[in-house]
Amino acid sequence: MRSVSTRAVEAGSRTRPVLALIVLCLAEMLVLLDNTIVNVALPSMSTALHGSFSGLQWIVDAYVLTFAGLLLAFGHLGDRYGRRKVMIIGLAGVGVMSVAGALAGGIGEIIAVRAGMGVFAAAVFPATLALITTLFRDPRARAGAVAAWTAMAGFAIAIGPTAGGWLLEHFSWRSVFWINVPLAIVLVVAALVLVPESRAPQTGPLDVPGIVLSLSGVTALVWAIIEAPQNGWVSQPTLLGYALAVLLLAAFVLRELRAPHPVLNLRLFTIRRFSLPALSITVAYFSMFGFLFLITQYFQGVREYTPLEFGVRSLPFAIAIGLAAPVAVLLAQRFGTTAVIVSGLLVLALGMYIAGQVTVDSPYVGVVLVSMILMGLGLAIVQGPATEAIMSAVPEDEVGAGAGVNDTTREVGGALGVAVLGSIVAATYKVQIWPIVDTIPDSIAGPDQKEFMRETAMSIIGLREQQQTSPFAARIEQIIDQMKIAVLDGFHTATFVTVGAVLVVALVVAVALPWRRSANQQSVLLGWAEKKEPVEVS
Repeated sequence: MRSVSTRAVEAGSRTRPVLALIVLCLAEMLVLLDNTIVNVALPSMSTALHGSFSGLQWIVDAYVLTFAGLLLAFGHLGDRYGRRKVMIIGLAGVGVMSVAGALAGGIGEIIAVRAGMGVFAAAVFPATLALITTLFRDPRARAGAVAAWTAMAGFAIAIGPTAGGWLLEHFSWRSVFWINVPLAIVLVVAALVLVPESRAPQTGPLDVPGIVLSLSGVTALVWAIIEAPQNGWVSQPTLLGYALAVLLLAAFVLRELRAPHPVLNLRLFTIRRFSLPALSITVAYFSMFGFLFLITQYFQGVREYTPLEFGVRSLPFAIAIGLAAPVAVLLAQRFGTTAVIVSGLLVLALGMYIAGQVTVDSPYVGVVLVSMILMGLGLAIVQGPATEAIMSAVPEDEVGAGAGVNDTTREVGGALGVAVLGSIVAATYKVQIWPIVDTIPDSIAGPDQKEFMRETAMSIIGLREQQQTSPFAARIEQIIDQMKIAVLDGFHTATFVTVGAVLVVALVVAVALPWRRSANQQSVLLGWAEKKEPVEVS
């Protein structure tokens, strides 16, 4: 008979991975919450600091760009120096940069702080997934842990508006930065106590040129897209931005193909069970980040909800993700990855199409609510099975780098979603509103306020406050109505662009990704490759 002490040790050995998983999921939640919690504060920042529409886009994308651009690098650094160590440094850095954000005095400072936060967040995110895959060796336990991780990923991003709304209801916009500080401190201590260290037995030199080229190329592309409505879609600055992005990304590809130890192993993309799930996640996050950015303009600009009202109304999106993510992983094990991913993309497209039917007077319990639930379900159905397929194509001593690739697809897709869809709205708004603003008498709006109205529909908040005491209340109401119509026209165009992109990817996945697995493929997808080089299993 086993002794009491033996049973206690065995119970402890089973409990510690679960506690570590909780810590890792909470660390993941912290950095992903910062992806979207700031969205709900954008109108307050815009009003207080007179930020332009492109400035608001950059507050979101500055974080996403550095986050996406450095995930690969920090994945490799975690493999080399220790994944827990790199994660702890990242958590501490997020806390420090959050203090700087809370004390910032201008849009430029906030953009710089958000970029710094993205750098440290990139150290945290791939480490969480890599540590999970090394903590859980049993295939079924690992699948469950990955399901929890993917559920938290979607839930954290979606819950951001609610958390931000509550904070703004009780405090200023600076609270969305202050909230990170105690969370980061607690998680650093918990990681030191509960999470074991993990590193790869063998690593090559870090590919610094590859990191610089990838970050520069993506940044140039997003800059060109965001500034295009202001500069002109075929203006010289925009075309030069596109050309620079193409040159830098082409140089990155050539570098990675020739580098002995590339930061991005492009050979992985020859494996259909890696590349096609990665493409699916990219377009899913393109849709989600773009949708959240647009719905912020709709709820707070068009419907004029308070931050908390907006946050509460976005809860069904988060709940749908949290409930569907673990179920999707189980369905993929039963019916195959391809069937589930294609189904998720179709649900995502349907949700975005319904969102495109929203009008100024649409009731919340109707097309708005239905579109949000379908968007959440679609994202959750795609990302869990796709993440498992991606990570299954990577050998165990490269899980940090593999997690970096998986995470990069999400963040690049998200950055492009905000840039592309936000710029479509900005371009439509410019065409419809600028001529109207030019005809407004100075007695209704001064030069500074006119410039603010040209830049963003968030100026509706200021106009509404002015209307209460202005003798031109009727004229102000007409201007507000025209601004709302312009925003919705851009919103509708952006949703149709997204639906088209999602349907194209769904068709590609349905045609190119195998629908059934052999017994050998099942073992590869649920286990880990023994060889250093990835092996095609399709």
